[in-house]
Amino acid sequence: MAPWALLSHGVLVRTGHTVLTWGITLVLFLHDTGYVNVQPQPQEEAKEEQTAMVPQAIPLRRCRFCMVLQPLRARHCRECRRCVRRYDHHCPWMENCVGERNHPLFVAYLALQLVVLLWGLYLAWSGLHFFQPWGLWLRSSGLLFATFLLLSLFSLVAGLLLASHLYLVASNTTTWEFMSSHRIAYLRQRPGNPFDRGLTRNVAHFFCGWPSESWETLWVEEEEEEGRNQAV
Repeated sequence: MAPWALLSHGVLVRTGHTVLTWGITLVLFLHDTGYVNVQPQPQEEAKEEQTAMVPQAIPLRRCRFCMVLQPLRARHCRECRRCVRRYDHHCPWMENCVGERNHPLFVAYLALQLVVLLWGLYLAWSGLHFFQPWGLWLRSSGLLFATFLLLSLFSLVAGLLLASHLYLVASNTTTWEFMSSHRIAYLRQRPGNPFDRGLTRNVAHFFCGWPSESWETLWVEEEEEEGRNQAV
């Protein structure tokens, strides 16, 4: 038998899933999430001096753990012992934070897992045959049915996680900001999300980095726009 005859559709799908899953997991485990530099560069020091000139416009604060000046949307992770830019959450499965640089990859990882789980769910369902006596069906399909239920649970969890993160992407917010907005100074003093620029620009910025404005710039622009609206 020729070697390529063994490469059936199922084998190719499983091989592709394994390679992608382990590859993305390894990148998520090792990739820099977007840590705030502990020792700022000269440009960052100049930016810090400029920021200190407008403390009322940009409410930055110094981290009480690593003593760096945190940019907007940054948070200190006690597990990683670093401040993470655009902090979303610390994922215990990959032992790393989901932040500014790896959040798009995390969403792609969730989408990949959901597709494969749904595919396995379809295969499990297609193998079930219910028109049999109960005892015979339980012996022949009981394990497959238990697998189907387990895959259904995993698919539900993965689907809810993916849907929640797509909602966060569409509204340009993070899990931390969504859950703790009442404790975050730059959100507590605003009625809405100061970083929301509409669905199209939010998605373009999240996946492509466009437009490449800093969060401080967006916050000040929103502040100025609110001031103009109040003046009118």
